[in-house]
Amino acid sequence: MRLFAILISTVIFGAQAPTDTTVYAVAYVDVMPAATKTAVTAFKQYREMSRKEEGFVRFEFLEQFGRTSRFAMIETWANQKALDAHAAAAHTKEWRTKLDSLRLTDYDQRPYKTITSGSAPASATDKATYVLTHVDIGGQGTKAPELLKGLADASRKEDGNLRFDILQHAMRANHFTIVEVWRNRQAQEAHAAAQHTRQFRDAVGPLSGSPLDERVYEVAQ
Repeated sequence: MRLFAILISTVIFGAQAPTDTTVYAVAYVDVMPAATKTAVTAFKQYREMSRKEEGFVRFEFLEQFGRTSRFAMIETWANQKALDAHAAAAHTKEWRTKLDSLRLTDYDQRPYKTITSGSAPASATDKATYVLTHVDIGGQGTKAPELLKGLADASRKEDGNLRFDILQHAMRANHFTIVEVWRNRQAQEAHAAAQHTRQFRDAVGPLSGSPLDERVYEVAQ
């Protein structure tokens, strides 16, 4: 009888969409300029070890345009359990120890969950342009999530877009990070000048607790 009721409910109301359990750790760090190559090598070793872990999805290590020793890293995990296990792994602690001797700033890592993401991120080449934008909303209960989703929907239709994800801080609901990936710098610049991008900035400006923190990156090599 219970199975019959579930089937009827599914037919009438439609199947419930599965919950997105994906979690992210987004980190920023500056290293000593002379240690740039050492930091990249250490990260690649760390990524190779992490790929063997259950729940690994993707690691991206990015270098800021014009600031060759300023890095950002996006870790993507299938769920919180996988991220917690990874954080406790010996090779994760080893990576952080190596980084301690190279860094100029704190290792600023923040936890995120998905607000909206494409069905499947398109493959990015080493020539892809990344943009990470931190959006700090001044208070709760605003229309910011709807504005961000609208921007993502419009931007995914643009020529040269490979990915446009909106992430929300896991503990601070008024903090968001936009993850953009473009085929090249020209596509990214065209997006920056697009009407829907300018409309978003005009609409979100009065809601912001601070100026948009937008940084352009390339894949660290």
